[in-house]
Amino acid sequence: MIEAEWWDYEDAAELADAVAGDVGFIIESALDARGQCLLALPGGKTPLPIYEKLAKAKLDWKKVTIIPTDERIVAMTDPLSNAAMLAKIFLPRGARVIPVISEKAPDYKSAGGAADARLQDFPFPPDLVWLGVGADGHTASIFTGPDLADALEAPKGRRMVGVMPDPMPPEAPVARVTLTKSAILSARTLMLVLTGKDKKTLLERAIKEGAGSSLPVGRVLADAEQAIDIHWSA
Repeated sequence: MIEAEWWDYEDAAELADAVAGDVGFIIESALDARGQCLLALPGGKTPLPIYEKLAKAKLDWKKVTIIPTDERIVAMTDPLSNAAMLAKIFLPRGARVIPVISEKAPDYKSAGGAADARLQDFPFPPDLVWLGVGADGHTASIFTGPDLADALEAPKGRRMVGVMPDPMPPEAPVARVTLTKSAILSARTLMLVLTGKDKKTLLERAIKEGAGSSLPVGRVLADAEQAIDIHWSA
């Protein structure tokens, strides 16, 4: 049974205030406990105003490392790059933002292997894995398609894999690398942030269906041992 606590907000501004405050608290708690903080953050439009508010917080950003929960296999100069978006916001604050794509990788499977090797250098588990939800039910870049099982069933030591979504998302029709299910569920804190009534309905369905869900997000969350905070606004 997935243990989820929903936090509903009147609008996107209230959502941004609340989530930025929660993430700031997670960072401070990690720094107090371990002297460092590892965050896995998503790309996309929904988190952007939250990131901008979070980046204004007076935190010891030099001790914070940020990795993308997933990445499109594009150059860092490409507008589709999640790492580039995160770097633009958080590097000026002093945080360390880790790109996970190797442009020398000959194919997306190899890119996944290279991303995994890069993340082996960082102390897991993450203090926070922040997930979004797509209209098709994907989370991070765990999509339906030929590589769904690779992402869901990867062994615990595997942190990232390469995936080819099918069907391909029209807004970003490229292969990806993504955190695996086991890497996501290793997080000290697991958070989902979403907007819109359709996505709320979809996520409620996925949680109800659990491990038998046709939606990747339901399959990922089904084995979560920690409580999940879900932040939503219309």
